[in-house]
Amino acid sequence: MTLAHNIPRLETDRLILRAPCEADVASEAAFFATDASRFVGGPLREDETWRMVAMLLGHWAMRGYGFWGVEEKETGAYVGHVGLWCPLGWPEPEIGWTLMNSATGKGYATEAALAARLHAYEVLGWSTAISLIDLENEGSKAVAKRLGAHFEKHFDHPGFGKVEIWRHPAADADGGAEAYA
Repeated sequence: MTLAHNIPRLETDRLILRAPCEADVASEAAFFATDASRFVGGPLREDETWRMVAMLLGHWAMRGYGFWGVEEKETGAYVGHVGLWCPLGWPEPEIGWTLMNSATGKGYATEAALAARLHAYEVLGWSTAISLIDLENEGSKAVAKRLGAHFEKHFDHPGFGKVEIWRHPAADADGGAEAYA
C-alpha cells in the first residue's frame, strides 16, 4: 500500500515552504537538543525528533494540512517548520511556527506564518485561527502581534499545561497579506 499526499509548495519573498522530509531531522534534532525547544515540547532525543517529523507528515495525511519545512530561497538552508495544526485535543485549528536557533530574529516566522494563514483562509476556507503560545515565550508572542493576533484567553493543555490562546484576524477582516503589509 502506498500513502501519498500532495503537500503544496508555497513561496514568499525570501522563503520556500515545502513538504517536511527526513533531511530536516538533523537540523531539527540539533534544535530539539537545546533549551530553546522547551517552548515546543523539547528537549527531545534524536529518535524522538525523527518521530516528530514523521508526525508532521502524518498530520498532512490525516487532516489535509499541516506544517511545512521552511528553507531560505537564497541559500536553501533549512530554517524551521511553520504551518497549520489541529491534532486531537487541540481547541481549534492553529497557525504555528518553530525556527531553528540560527534563523531567529530575521522575520522568517512572521513571513512564513503569514503565507500559511493565507493558505488556510484562501484555500482551505478557514474563517479564523489561533496560535497556542507558552506563557514565557515572548518571541512567539511578538510574532503573533506582528501577524495582527491578540491574546484571547488561557487554555489548560493536557500535555503542555497552561498556555495562551492568541486569536488571528478573521479571514474577512484583512487577515491575509494586509495584516503584514
